[in-house]
Parts: sequence; C-alpha cells; structure tokens
Amino acid sequence: MNTNSNTITDNIPKQRWLRIIPPILITCIISYMDRVNIAFAMPGGMETDLAITASMVGLAGGIFFIGYLFLQVPGGKIAVHGSGKKFIGFSLLSWAIISTLTGLVTDLYQLLFLRFALGVAEGGMLPVVLTIISNWFPDRERGRANAVMIMFVPIAGILTAPLSGWVISSLDWRWLFIIEGIISLLVLFLWAFTISDRPSEAKWISEKERNFLLTTLAAEQQAFVGKDVKNASLGAVLSDKLIWQLIILNFFYQTGIYGYTLWLPTILKELTRTGMGAVGMLSILPYVGTMIGMFFFSSLSDKTGKRKLFVFIPLAGFAVALFLSVALKENIWLAYTALVFCGVFLQAAAGIFWTIPAKLFSAEMAGGSRGVINALGNLGGFCGPYAVGILITHYSQDAGVLALALSLAIAAILALLLPKKCDYKVN
Repeated sequence: MNTNSNTITDNIPKQRWLRIIPPILITCIISYMDRVNIAFAMPGGMETDLAITASMVGLAGGIFFIGYLFLQVPGGKIAVHGSGKKFIGFSLLSWAIISTLTGLVTDLYQLLFLRFALGVAEGGMLPVVLTIISNWFPDRERGRANAVMIMFVPIAGILTAPLSGWVISSLDWRWLFIIEGIISLLVLFLWAFTISDRPSEAKWISEKERNFLLTTLAAEQQAFVGKDVKNASLGAVLSDKLIWQLIILNFFYQTGIYGYTLWLPTILKELTRTGMGAVGMLSILPYVGTMIGMFFFSSLSDKTGKRKLFVFIPLAGFAVALFLSVALKENIWLAYTALVFCGVFLQAAAGIFWTIPAKLFSAEMAGGSRGVINALGNLGGFCGPYAVGILITHYSQDAGVLALALSLAIAAILALLLPKKCDYKVN
C-alpha cells in the first residue's frame, strides 16, 4: 500500500517547485543582502566615516531585530487569511527606499533609525513565505521546500561577499546600499507577476496538481479536528508552553547565527590582516558550506522523518566549530577551516525547525505561532551582534565568539527536549 501511495505521488505534476520556490528564494535573497550588507560596510569605511565604536557597530547590526518584532504576527495572520503576495510586494518597495537612504546617512543616529525601519519593513517576511510554502507543499515535501527557501542565506552570502568587497574597493560603501535598493525595485516586478498565495488561486497549475494539493493538505489538517482554533488570538498563542519552548530555542539559535554572520567579515579581516576584497572572497566558502549542510541535513530529515535529531546535530556542530575557531586561531588556516564548518552548520537546522509548527499546531495556530516564534526568537539577532560588540570592547574578540558557541550549545540541548510528535512516520 505504501508503494502504491508513493507511485501516485510521483505521478503528480510538480510545477509548484518551479513557480513558487524561485520567486520566494530571489525575494528572500534580496532581503538578506539588505540585512547583512552592513557587516561589510562597517570594516569597509562606514565605521571610520561615521566614527562608530565596536559596541555601536554591534548595536547598529542588532537594532534591526527590534524593528523586526512589529509585523511578525500580523504578517503570519495576513498570509493565512489574506494575501501574503501583496504584503511582500509592499515590503519590497519599503526595502528599496530604506536601503537607498542608508547610503546617504551622515551620522550614527540616522543609521540606527534606518536599520530599525528596515527591521520593521522586513518583519513579516519569514512567517508570510513559510505560510505560502505550507499552502503549496504537503508535510512530506515541506522540509525540503523550507530548506530550499532558506537557501537564500548562503546564496545571499555568496553574492553579497564578493559584490560588497568589489563595490567598496572600487566605489564606496555608500554605493553598496544604493545599488541594493535598485535591485529591490527590480525584484518587486518579478514578485508581482509570478507568485500565487494558494493552489486554488493559481491559474497556471494543472487540475491534477491542484486537486492533489487541496486534498492532501486538507487531510493533514484533519489531525486537528476538535482542537482547531478559528481565531487564534495572540494571548492563545502565547499561552502555549510548546510555543515558548520553540521561541527560546530559536532565540539562542538566532543569537549564534547573526552574531557569526554580522561579525564574520571583521573576524576574517582581523584573522588574515587583508583588505576588503580578499575578505569578500574568503567569506564565500562558509556560505558554500551552508548550502551543502542545508541540503544534506534536510534530506536526511525528510527521508527518516526525524525532525528533533536533525535540529540538534547542526546546532551542536555549529557550537563546536565556533569553539575551534578560537582554540585554533594560532594557525590561520585551521581557524579559517573551523569558520567554514560554522557555515556548514549555520542554517542546516533552520528548514527542519520551521516544519515543526505545522506538526504541532492547527493551520490558524501555526500561522500566528510562526510570527511569534520568529519575532521573539529573532531578538537573538539583536543580542548576538550587540553582545559580541560589547565583549570585544571590554574583553576580546575571542570572548565574543565563545559566547556565541555557548548560546548554540543551549539551543542544541533545547532541541533534544522537543516532543516526539515533531517527527513523522515515513511511509
């Protein structure tokens, strides 16, 4: 019976992989480039031109995530009940304007305001795109679909690193923000003409694929009959203990992710004593490793049905690699190798982690919970860069990196404590 089921599934057209994932991926790439280009701008001249201290560098990198809080839950609800497509369209326009204005700043306070505003503008993106993906991909495909979507992190890193190094070396750090603002406008047109919120609304999908998706996704929701929440309030979402477990896990994970990401160019510049062009090239390999890690672990998770295990392993690996980057720093290339392995584990748990809300909660609760988990968890994106900046100012760069390793170790332990129902039985 399982073989027949798999055969039927294999015969279903898969236009959704070509029509839904690419525009989401490209849009997410642009959002991430806008988010992390400051990591290259700071050692590339911004820090000197605006007279910013190390602790303020961390604040400028992290304040984005304070603004990031505001549209998380509204974004998730809009995607469930309205149009995530329109939400992201307005977001892209906002990113373009804010990025361009960032290239014109003349002091720290203008920079902090615009970084905060960018966080607000990007805040609803992840819960919206995760909800769109859950509308288009059944549970057996969702881990891979999420992983491909979250592939925007390494791809953006691979593109941003050499592009940023080249623009800063050839032009100026200001042009880095202006050029990426222009790119955001171009992507807005791509998004407007390609994406559809749900299979029932898409004109391009075949009848066979539409019926398969509507039937399969409806059947998955039957697991929540009797406990479905028609209008899941913020209070109802926040009262769930499992949601808080996921929030705390995500907080420590994001602390490690963004502490590493936003300080990597500075760490590499300090380690290798080279210019921004070389730092940009050295920054590519960790993100190549990220792509490998994401595909490897998400594929294993989908094949085995084990979600908990393949959230835990990358988190633990990331923590160990960060520790080794400090322990081996006397040998430049061994330390660099450890930083590359950080990249392998960087986002390997993310796609798997985001399959969990759909397994634990109804569609309505999952939509709201994604926003809450992402919003409160991403406060780690503020704490990571800022904490590293503070520790560099008062102690050393090593102390900052070791603090990130500790945060990831805590996240790994929390992953092991997730309930068994996060996993699913493989047919």
